[in-house]
Amino acid sequence: MSDLALDRVFSPLRPQGRSLAWQAAAVVIGSLLLALSSQIKVPMLPVPMTMQTFAVTLVGALYGWRLGAATVVAWLLQGAIGLPVFAGAVGGAAYFAGPTGGYLLVFPLAAALTGWLAERGWNGSRPGLALVAMLAGNALCLLGGAAWLSVLIGLPKAVAVGVTPFLLGAALKSALAAATLRAFARNGRG
Repeated sequence: MSDLALDRVFSPLRPQGRSLAWQAAAVVIGSLLLALSSQIKVPMLPVPMTMQTFAVTLVGALYGWRLGAATVVAWLLQGAIGLPVFAGAVGGAAYFAGPTGGYLLVFPLAAALTGWLAERGWNGSRPGLALVAMLAGNALCLLGGAAWLSVLIGLPKAVAVGVTPFLLGAALKSALAAATLRAFARNGRG
């Protein structure tokens, strides 16, 4: 398959044109991935380090911007109604007012950004561009999270505790997501 054809078929899952039932199942599976990734965490204060951004960016890149963002919104709604899908197996609308609220609220935008870039060829067929797409999604999460956190504790402290400690993790999760996307792309070709 040529690079041009791979660009048009941005994901080995080929979500474009799938049935509504397939898309609903994808949302359920993506929500489960997000809930599980939330439980893989390093306890830090005031914001724990989790694998959520890995899942958010990967779902966006595999599903595309619309279905990826919809999946993340579905997961956020599950948490908002009280299902224990967030870090530490907690849920509830009050969780959005805490220190992690900004990160959570920007997750759909991060999924949409990585999905949009994947649809334009920044996908598993081009690992370098896929990595940049994942880094962009993670950067957006850090910016949104820090913006909200700065309202609670001030900008300098928000950067010190809500961005700086997460930079290495964001880079590693971006690389892992890009490698996972590449693995999906290789298996989708064969």
